[in-house]
Amino acid sequence: MKCKFCDNNAVIELRAYNLKLCDEHFISFIENRVEKTIRKYKLFNREEKILIGISGGKDSLNTAYILNKLQYNVEGIYIDLGIGEYSERSKGKVLNFSEKTGIKIHIYNIKEDFGMGITEIARILHRKPCSVCGVIKRYILNRFAYEHGFSVIATGHNLDDEVATLFSNVLSWQEGYLARQNILLPQRDEKLVKKAKPLALISERESAAYALLRGIDYIKEECPNAHGATSKFYKHILNQIEERAPSTKLRFYLEFIRRGRRFFEQDTKEGETQLKPCEVCGFPTTRKVCQYCTIKKEIQKRRG
Repeated sequence: MKCKFCDNNAVIELRAYNLKLCDEHFISFIENRVEKTIRKYKLFNREEKILIGISGGKDSLNTAYILNKLQYNVEGIYIDLGIGEYSERSKGKVLNFSEKTGIKIHIYNIKEDFGMGITEIARILHRKPCSVCGVIKRYILNRFAYEHGFSVIATGHNLDDEVATLFSNVLSWQEGYLARQNILLPQRDEKLVKKAKPLALISERESAAYALLRGIDYIKEECPNAHGATSKFYKHILNQIEERAPSTKLRFYLEFIRRGRRFFEQDTKEGETQLKPCEVCGFPTTRKVCQYCTIKKEIQKRRG
């Protein structure tokens, strides 16, 4: 099997694009696609200060590596969720990556705010760890970015992540979530930093192959709290469809961005709840007290 663009042996077949590529041309394909995504959707420019949420997984590390290689102004932040050995191994991967690439990565431990890790927080609140984790990570990312002068938060969401979310929201017609799902989430408030997903058009398989060929060492095990997540089930279904009809995932997502999203966005804007400062921390929320401060207050109350 030969590469589409040279006489070298192909290392990967991309059925969605009808391409067979050698390692060199595959790496160029991924990096060029990320650059085109940034330009087409006007995610950010090289003058902006970009904060990357880094977990130790392939997608977030790839995001940092590619943006740094493309000469964007990037730093990373690793949020230590206190999930035992899993968090320690993840942090180790992040620190090694930082040492090899020279990319500055900040370490933030949620125990500084809560005195405990995410699993214990969820247990005390009788909530699923993933729901609590999402609230806490989003808040810390935004607060850190705002307080340290970053104009953009970049995350490692890949095509499979985005399509699984879209599929879930369409099945239940979550109009608010559908209105907000996009490659770029603009700034809605002075204290809400805009968010971008440079890898949104890169599949999980492509991301894993890129990390392998670039020698990026990432944590391969999934978070122990993610066991049984519905998103995994949806990804499995979508992969089966993709196997029978290559490029389905990409077309589904792009056509929603191009044509479908605007209908939900228009409806949502008409009845959109105004943001206001949280009475505790001052960051934007639709409630009197934001979810982060509510969780923090509840933890303090239950611990006495």
